[in-house]
Amino acid sequence: MSTTPKKSLGYYLSVGLLRGLNLLPYSWVARFGAGIGHVLYSIPSSRKRVVHTNLRLCFPHWDDATRERVARASFVHAIRSYAERSFQWFGSGKKLERLIELDSAVDLRAPDMPPTILLGFHFVGIEAASVFINYSLHRPCASLYTPMSNPAFDAMAREQRGRFDAEMIPRGDSARDVLRMFRKKKPVMLAADMDYGARNSTFVPFFGVQTCTLTSVSRLAEVGRAQILPFIGEVLPNFKGYRLKVFPIWENYPSGDPDADARRMNAFLEEQILKMPEQYYWVHKRFKTRPEGEPGVY
Repeated sequence: MSTTPKKSLGYYLSVGLLRGLNLLPYSWVARFGAGIGHVLYSIPSSRKRVVHTNLRLCFPHWDDATRERVARASFVHAIRSYAERSFQWFGSGKKLERLIELDSAVDLRAPDMPPTILLGFHFVGIEAASVFINYSLHRPCASLYTPMSNPAFDAMAREQRGRFDAEMIPRGDSARDVLRMFRKKKPVMLAADMDYGARNSTFVPFFGVQTCTLTSVSRLAEVGRAQILPFIGEVLPNFKGYRLKVFPIWENYPSGDPDADARRMNAFLEEQILKMPEQYYWVHKRFKTRPEGEPGVY
């Protein structure tokens, strides 16, 4: 029996569009995506309500005009990022080098890099940053990902995301696979700033809101004796591309206290969000899981 995912007309049209956009100048594609984002923002939608709910919870002191400005910019950035998958998934390494500037506090090509967790965060530039940090390592690595509901799209995305020698590992019961990567001296890329449910999570503050936050980062680092190397993808102004910023290795992490480590991770993320709040993925239901007894917010 064939295991090849069945490909629909919609699949061929979508992939064809992305491959076609990859042939155009980046600034054209970015403007095209932004234009679609502005149109979609003018239409009432559940995702638009999610953005406003998240901003209202995290920034209750903002006035309506500020919240509206950031909500629109964030929504437009999110939609634009899907058009820019064309370069991120189908662009060559040389093309990515022209589009993405690297600002790293560490030598990503160091031959003696110990077991490492490359810790990403869901800013709109995360896809470009993840692909480019993989490319910049010049060594095999691994990346945790959330499978898509459509098997054909999932297979395509997995292949393109891993085209620079990255082994793609589905989220879920992946701890054993991560530890296997550490033993092979492969850096492991993951993001932990989404709500994946109460399992392996704790409730700690995020902009003052008790937020379901994964503790798996510090647990994996402790068991695998791995260092934490945070990185962020920033979209540059005026349609100039991206910046991959790699921060210094976190010292004294893990601390032995998973709750304290989760609070530290959220505090770091807060600090980065405040620098560019319009570039965070507020379209995600970050506060979906609530502490026992608290009502839902969406």
